[in-house]
Amino acid sequence: MKHFTLILFAFATLSSYSQSDSYSQSEKNDTAYLETTAVKDSLVVPDRIYLSIIVREKDTRGKESVEVLEQKMEETLKSINIDIEKQLFLSDASSNFKKYFLKKKDVLKEKVYSLLIYDAITAGKVIMELELIGVSNVFLTKTEYSKTEDLKIELKKLAVIKAKKQANIMVEPLGQKIGKAVRLSDSNSLVTSALSGNASGIVIRGTSSIYGSRAYQPISIDFEKIKIESAVSVRFELK
Repeated sequence: MKHFTLILFAFATLSSYSQSDSYSQSEKNDTAYLETTAVKDSLVVPDRIYLSIIVREKDTRGKESVEVLEQKMEETLKSINIDIEKQLFLSDASSNFKKYFLKKKDVLKEKVYSLLIYDAITAGKVIMELELIGVSNVFLTKTEYSKTEDLKIELKKLAVIKAKKQANIMVEPLGQKIGKAVRLSDSNSLVTSALSGNASGIVIRGTSSIYGSRAYQPISIDFEKIKIESAVSVRFELK
């Protein structure tokens, strides 16, 4: 009988502790808090611009071979300080050139290059100079900002500062203050631009086709700025 009484006492003690722990956990979950989300963004000028250049015999009606046009293109690009080895690439390295069959005996060849440049002024020069030598198929394919990752980190810091400021403003009318941050959530950063990805089909034309003279400077080309955005959510305790 004493043994049975001891078991009942132990069960009652365990039940009491369980209820107390449950109450303590519930009380902890009921702690007042404020959660706010903040976003910071920035517009940047792209400093990595990709042009697609199509060199093909068809443009000269077969009067000049692809090889001759390539040589002219390289000489032209070098004359405007383009580093051929670092900035010019074959778009399809597995295929040296493509062939177009017009008739049974007529074959015209073409090559597609990708050119990396760093500013809009150079883009305008490239377009004008290439058109003057008979290479007029130049397409803008992509724009990028080289320091995107560094800017994302900086924007996240500013977003956290903004979130804290927002929280303080929100609790001020209540006569309360915010305490320590108990949770921080980092939303995905966004990079948005009309050309943040491939944009085949957009053609940029210089003014050389109109004036046909190097004496006339190419029009100024302004690329759309790239928007970089970072968002954070912060939960603060309320005092």
